[in-house]
Amino acid sequence: MNKQFFILIALLLLFFIADVCLGTVFIKPSQVWDALLGIENRQTSTTIRYIITHLRLPRAVMAVLTGAGLAIAGLLMQTLFRNPLAGPFVLGISSGAGLGVAIIIMGATVLGLGAISGVGVITASVLGSIAVLLLIILMSLRIKDTMGLLIVGLMVGSLSSAVVGILSYFSSSEELKRYVFWSLGSLGNITWEDLWILSLLFLVAIMLLLWIIKPLNALLLGENYALSLGVNIKRTRWIIIIITSILAGSITAFAGPIAFIGLAVPHLARLILPTVNHKILIPTALLIGATLLLFCDIVSQLPFSNYSLPINAVTSLLGAPLIIWLIMRKRNLHF
Repeated sequence: MNKQFFILIALLLLFFIADVCLGTVFIKPSQVWDALLGIENRQTSTTIRYIITHLRLPRAVMAVLTGAGLAIAGLLMQTLFRNPLAGPFVLGISSGAGLGVAIIIMGATVLGLGAISGVGVITASVLGSIAVLLLIILMSLRIKDTMGLLIVGLMVGSLSSAVVGILSYFSSSEELKRYVFWSLGSLGNITWEDLWILSLLFLVAIMLLLWIIKPLNALLLGENYALSLGVNIKRTRWIIIIITSILAGSITAFAGPIAFIGLAVPHLARLILPTVNHKILIPTALLIGATLLLFCDIVSQLPFSNYSLPINAVTSLLGAPLIIWLIMRKRNLHF
């Protein structure tokens, strides 16, 4: 187990350095080191320093936080619903964020808002996520079984998609184009201020997660068994929903909807370390999610070219075959 963790940490560091170094222009690792330490070097120009500290480094940190957050959220959802196809967005959090962005972008003309800035898009995404979160929490007060909550989340997602479709039908080509670009996801255009906010939310989610590790292990054996062990099912379910909402909502707000990471990574974690103990699964999923999204970001940049691919397209291209391979290899996905 220690060997696997050492390999995962080494891969994470390797891909992190590669993500900072590779791009349209190759930057030597020594130049990255000099820029981070503020060492004056003739080979490291002011332009190179700017690219490292304001563009590539924030992007790499964003990839780590996004990959780790979605992986943890996906693992929690699969544990809560005991469903291998559950992901971080099954509660409709991402759909709520998308609806908020759709209203602010494609409904801007109708609402008389004029041009919408990037801050406005992030704010709309956060408000949409919070609105769905509050709705799910209110529903959970009435719905006692977990599968009923899953169905409600899926229905909220369907309703949000329907409203987005209506807005798309009546929106202009420019508005529709901007919304489509947002839906493709992006790890760029992130400032250090954005990263501080996301890091704080990530830390809050991790602190809450440490509180429910034992109940998570009990939930895998069923709610009745967990009750017999003295687990407060209602409180645990609420905490899981809040953690997932914080992670999925904040990540969607800053990076857009990123597909397949939350769905595929928990299965990879169980494949690498065959265990149901969340004390092991959580850090494993965190490391794999961060590493995998760093790799996807490197691929999306198309190093040494002037072109780039949407990060959502790359994660889907890698994630879909991965899930198919897991199903073919294991015959069935189980816990």
